[in-house]
Amino acid sequence: MTFQEQILEGIPSVLPQPKPYDARINHAPKRKEILTDEEKKLAVKNALRYFEPKHHAALIPEFKEELEKYGRIYMYRLRPDYEMKARPISDYPGKSEQAKAIMLMIQNNLDYAVAQHPHELITYGGNGAVFSNWAQYRLTMKYLAEMTDEQTLVMYSGHPMGLFPSHKEAPRVVVTNGMMIPNYSKPDDWERFNALGVTQYGQMTAGSYMYIGPQGIVHGTTITVLNGFRKIGKNPSGSLFVTSGLGGMSGAQPKAGTIAGCVTVCAEVNPKITKIRHEQGWIHEIVEDLNELVIRVRKALENKEVVSIAYLGNIVDVWEKFDEENLHIDLGSDQTSLHNPWAGGYYPVGISFEAANEMMANHPEHFKIEVQKTLRRHAAAINKHTTKGTYFFDYGNAFLLEASRAGADVMAENPTLGREFKYPSYVQDIMGPMCFDYGFGPFRWVCCSGKPEDLAKTDQIACDVLEEMMKNSPAEIQQQMADNIQWIKGAQQNKLVVGSQARILYADAEGRTKIAEAFNQAIARGEIGYVVLGRDHHDVSGTDSPYRETSNIYDGSRFTADMAIHNVIGDSFRGATWVSIHNGGGVGWGEVINGGFGMVLDGSKEASRRLESMLFWDVNNGISRRSWARNEGAMFAIKRAMETQPLLKVTLPNLVDESLL
Repeated sequence: MTFQEQILEGIPSVLPQPKPYDARINHAPKRKEILTDEEKKLAVKNALRYFEPKHHAALIPEFKEELEKYGRIYMYRLRPDYEMKARPISDYPGKSEQAKAIMLMIQNNLDYAVAQHPHELITYGGNGAVFSNWAQYRLTMKYLAEMTDEQTLVMYSGHPMGLFPSHKEAPRVVVTNGMMIPNYSKPDDWERFNALGVTQYGQMTAGSYMYIGPQGIVHGTTITVLNGFRKIGKNPSGSLFVTSGLGGMSGAQPKAGTIAGCVTVCAEVNPKITKIRHEQGWIHEIVEDLNELVIRVRKALENKEVVSIAYLGNIVDVWEKFDEENLHIDLGSDQTSLHNPWAGGYYPVGISFEAANEMMANHPEHFKIEVQKTLRRHAAAINKHTTKGTYFFDYGNAFLLEASRAGADVMAENPTLGREFKYPSYVQDIMGPMCFDYGFGPFRWVCCSGKPEDLAKTDQIACDVLEEMMKNSPAEIQQQMADNIQWIKGAQQNKLVVGSQARILYADAEGRTKIAEAFNQAIARGEIGYVVLGRDHHDVSGTDSPYRETSNIYDGSRFTADMAIHNVIGDSFRGATWVSIHNGGGVGWGEVINGGFGMVLDGSKEASRRLESMLFWDVNNGISRRSWARNEGAMFAIKRAMETQPLLKVTLPNLVDESLL
């Protein structure tokens, strides 16, 4: 069968032969056993809904075995034989160009070079899934190939509920992931309901089909590292940045450190993902011995090398060893998946990777004890370094939150609302006041032709737009503009593309709209193919997350999720091609609500109208909320937006004289 025929087949009427387990692939760890015997029957029964009754007798023992062996029913047998990658849009069967673009984005999320656990349909973060099983993937792709521009595909946590009549202005796909009743959003609830096959953790850009590999976070990480050094008055050259995690998101850290110009040490316990990042060029060197690491880092600092070094081992050993050796760390953080601490997101020190995985699956309570002991040691080692002058920040991965729950010494001596921890979130000190409050966030695009030359043309278009805008930009955002121009000029030489021909660029509403319109005009002229616009949910408006995206909201509303919900609703009727809303994300199930979108540019006048309406709302919704929280930069930005758009009228806060209070 051709690729197109396999897509149109959906779930085959004749079952394919079982596939052998491929040990060369980076697989998800076994999930802990949490279902009762009756619930296990229900999980198998739920999985069988995708198959004709004639197949049930053959599939029941197979699905039972998968559930017992891996903790989930992935339906490995149904994994397609074709190569999983984003193809040119013309390669996809279908009646809707918008739907074809979504198929392209789904396959990019599952590309072996992009996905963390591709056979388990997990893109990043240890549990950030595109689908829960391969039947869902096959059925979704079939629906997308069949749909017209007057239908909408409804996705319930990975399950394609079906095609519904709508209209051309409606989104082609509406995605929800993990939208639980609030009292059922604890980590064990995810384990149970995900094992039952009724919900999933879509992370942020995994379950919304907008992940573009580590590049998606490299730009924001570069800005964070640069501004972290600016904050402490240090030049990155000859300075040391220490962190951990080389997964889908955290793998961006060493590349960002290299672009910033410092020495980066990033610890990772998983040898497979370390090898992948080295092969991709995201890290320069791998060191497995602590003494050798100390010698190598001292030499790099002395020679002011720009180098990224992966330490294959536990980050706690690095912090403790560098303290013993009195090796000064200028900038420190952590980006392990602590939103997922009990299922592979963070590993205990002093235990091998293999032994830890075995303990995680078979002795989960003991594993939890060891993780919390490690968190206490981790925090204690960081505290020793910060007394010597290290600037440490939480990288939004729930490190401080989970460390506090473990009883680690991370709480502020004099806590205030929003500043409970002794160390700031990077959003509180860097990204919030410097970027999000002014409307700057991770705008991104994908060239549907799959041609590198199209990406190069879009890079140039974006650069030209930004340079023209900077001539008249106010002083308050000149630094942001300069950083973004520097980024886009170096994008090609930094070899950031993994998977699809994609790019990320921090931009405000004006920049996003002007860049998108310039793309649309270039498409209309036939200079480039279709372009998909999107953004990370980690943005100005898309996410309500009290310990990350909205951690610099100090009016008490950081625990509310109105902004994310309004964001998705507003995007859906202003022209988005698809929208998504998720429970979960980078800081954990039950800790965040985040929403995203995708928009296909086809060179039409309709696309121009949609992009202008939607992108303006998508950014200014969040700026207005941040302004109401009395954030100074946001008050400036929303007043400026009202000056440019007479139809915008936002409620502004009145400030109180503190002495009166």
